[in-house]
Amino acid sequence: MATKLKIKKGDTVTVITGTDKGKTGRVLDIYPKDMRILVEDVNIRTVHLKPSQQDQQGGRKTKALPIHYSNVQLVDSSGKPTRVGIEVNVDKNGFTTKKRIAKTNGSEI
Repeated sequence: MATKLKIKKGDTVTVITGTDKGKTGRVLDIYPKDMRILVEDVNIRTVHLKPSQQDQQGGRKTKALPIHYSNVQLVDSSGKPTRVGIEVNVDKNGFTTKKRIAKTNGSEI
């Protein structure tokens, strides 16, 4: 069962555990079914490719692989890692709006 993640495509996150601990990058893609995210310049691995029609040379290429979303935290407006909260507002007509809030300083993400 896929869970709704609080991290969205385009967010800036920092890695809090693993070999890339401390690195910061932009989220390129999200895989909610696997609960993984692809972060720019994080978890770079060498992949060995056979020659094909598209890549006739083949060989060793570097590729960014997705990491589990629990290993990253969103970066707030002051540049520090933060947890994410949801603020729900109901207007006078009964419509609800949701905003993501940084737990560290209470600002909107």
